[in-house]
Formats: sequence, structure tokens, C-alpha cells
Amino acid sequence: MEIIRLEEKIAAGYRLGYDEALELMRTTSPGELYELAHRLRTRYQGKRIDTCSIMNARSGRCSEDCKWCAQSKFHKTDIDVYPLVGETEAVQEAAHNASKGVGRFSLVTSGRTLTDAETDRVCAIYRRIGREVPIRLCASLGLLTREQLVKLRESGVEHYHCNMETAPSYFSKLCSTHTPEEKIRTIEWAKEAGLKICSGGIIGMGESAEQRIEFAVTLQKIGAVSIPVNVLNPIPGTPLADVAPLTDTEVLVTMAMMRIINPEANIRLAGGRNMIKHLEEKALYCGISASIVGDLLTTTGSDIDTDKAMFHRCGFEV
Repeated sequence: MEIIRLEEKIAAGYRLGYDEALELMRTTSPGELYELAHRLRTRYQGKRIDTCSIMNARSGRCSEDCKWCAQSKFHKTDIDVYPLVGETEAVQEAAHNASKGVGRFSLVTSGRTLTDAETDRVCAIYRRIGREVPIRLCASLGLLTREQLVKLRESGVEHYHCNMETAPSYFSKLCSTHTPEEKIRTIEWAKEAGLKICSGGIIGMGESAEQRIEFAVTLQKIGAVSIPVNVLNPIPGTPLADVAPLTDTEVLVTMAMMRIINPEANIRLAGGRNMIKHLEEKALYCGISASIVGDLLTTTGSDIDTDKAMFHRCGFEV
């Protein structure tokens, strides 16, 4: 009955804070959390899976020291390194994803930010995609300025992606070259520019269960409408290469709590899907309503057609 009453409160507009969410996780069985997350997903998102694809539009040599990332110049990893992609290549990639029925397309660049000249080049790419390709546009380009974000919106971009990555209380253990406050400033500027916010992060980087709740509540507070949940894929050469993985239950409970705390958002399968292949169909029952499909930034993702078959098998529309 307590779960039913909580569900009714959430449906009426109530949103859990940190203390209440933590108590719910501690006192409720995983199965009950999964069922609640499933019902909330159905209420707010129905049976539709929101699909998106990303293109690594500038790779490597990143000035930031994020411990999870293969693209940091501080880590010795075996990745491709290249400058900003050309317009034709980006348009062709967007067109390929559109032909497969993918709903959204995003350019993603390594590095802290873009120069104004680089921003203008990226905006030109987005304008051409908007003219030639039937796909919705997103962007993930670092800690841009207010003016740069306005230019992106004017070029047709709808969603801006800036991951909080983890709980603010844990972030400094993983990165010293920028702060959660800088991320939130970028997110607020993006909202002022008329962009919707895509922001999530990575679980399994050594954070506590309590910090995963803090992380989910932070995403609620910043107004994220899309929340990509990455599961750490430990990459040789990074400081997190030897981190022990989360248990299956920890992964599924985290996804369920993301939905319960952020009931209206698209909770999105993202990076590290190779780590949870055996869990993906269960995750789709635990509040997931969206997914990145195709290859990721420095790791192989999932084949688009295979993903679509899985979504249909689980009763979803794509």
C-alpha cells in the first residue's frame, strides 16, 4: 500500500528528495522497485523507445583528466585521434542513422570546449543536416558559453548534452580539471538558450549506493529530460581500469531509482552496454524508455537492427 500511495503522489506531481529516495531504496525490495519503475515508465512514456545515435566528431587529446575517459591526454590508451570531422562525413553519418529509423543524432567532441570558429563550423554542419536529413538534432560539445549555445539552438539543435557524470560529492575524486558547478552553469545557459537538457553519467566508478541516489536527485534538480545511464566499461590505460563491476541488482536498482526520482524523463541505455548484455531486457522493464544505438565514442555499441529487434521483442514501439 505504501508503494501505491507513493505512486499516486508522484502521478499528482510529487517528486522525491534525497532522504526519502534513500529510505525507499533501503526499505523496499528490488522487485517492488522494478515494478514501480515499470508502471511509472508506462504512465509517462508509454511503450515508445526514444532512439538516438552519436558521432565522435573530434577524438582524443582532451585537456581534462576524467579518470574514466579513454580520450584524456593524461591516459595512455589505444584510441583513434583526429580533429573536427568534415561536413560531408557528418551529414552522411546522420543520413545513415535516419535511414535506420533512429530518431536523434548528436555530434560529440572531445575536449573542454570549442572555440568560436569551431562552433561556427559545427553550426554549419547542423544547418546542413537539418536541410537534408529527417532526424532531430542534439549536441555534446563541452562547456560552451551562453553565446555559443544560442548559436547552436539557432542552427536547429534541440537538446544539449552535458553529463553531470556522478554525484557532486564524488566528482572531485574522478576529475580535477573542472567542477560540477561549471557543468551546472553550462546547463543553465543551455536552458536559457531554449535547449532541452540531456544529462546523465556513469555508474560503477567506485561511488556508493547513497551517491547514486544523490546523482539521480541532482539530475532531477537540473531538469534533465533525457538521462543516459552509462555502466563503466573499464578501459586499459585509464585509472579506473581495475574497478570492480557493480552487481546485476545494483545496476537494475539504480535504473529503477532513476525512473522513480525522475518519472517524466527518458531514462536511456547508453555506454557500457556490453557489460550488461545479459541484463538489457530486464533493464527495459525497470524504467528504461530510451537508448543510444549504434557505435559509441571509443567503444563498439550495439547493431541498430539488433537493438530494434530486441525492443520489439520486449513489446516496445520504435
